Amino acid sequence: MKKITYTFSALLLLLSMSCQVESVNADDFESASKKPQTSSAPEAVVNPEEVSLGDLDTDNPCVSVNLIAGQHHVAGDVSVYNDGEHLIVIFSSNGEWTLGTTHLSLGNCEDDWVPLNGAGNPQIGQFPFTEPISATEYEVVYAISLESLGDNYCFAAHAEVEGPTGGETAWAEGAQFDGNSWAMFVEASLLDCPDTATEDPTDGGEDDGEEEAPLPT
Repeated sequence: MKKITYTFSALLLLLSMSCQVESVNADDFESASKKPQTSSAPEAVVNPEEVSLGDLDTDNPCVSVNLIAGQHHVAGDVSVYNDGEHLIVIFSSNGEWTLGTTHLSLGNCEDDWVPLNGAGNPQIGQFPFTEPISATEYEVVYAISLESLGDNYCFAAHAEVEGPTGGETAWAEGAQFDGNSWAMFVEASLLDCPDTATEDPTDGGEDDGEEEAPLPT
């Protein structure tokens, strides 16, 4: 009888250890699945003093697309400029809409430039750029370093807007992601995005030509 009891106790102990090991492995898998995605996105410029918006030629953006609210309304536009060191991304609303919280993801298209969930929808809460260098209810400005960008780049620009139809989600108009939402992104090229910062019209120097000789008397 004692032998049967001992054997039964040993089996219970082995079963308990097996369950504990399985539980630990499951927890490890869950933790790994929750680790944040690594991002190859360039750095955002968060110091406004590093960027001079007054030098931009705002009449000639590299890219300009509609900001679509609620899938059907044009709430403004999203435009991109190049000041020689940064890409300047400007959300602008029209007179009927105001801007709330904005999110921006931008990077080389071939990299994991935007965080996506398993269904292929963008995870707005994990977008790397959420701190603009300036923001009002009608204009929000981001500055992104050009240092790590290749010739082709992609961006997804999201905004919470308020307008005639109430609060809406808005996206910069472009191609749709593979998921089941209407979220969009824009693919562009730096080759089509020259430095649009205006140059100082004064040369600050003397005349390059030779001084004219005095006429003979």
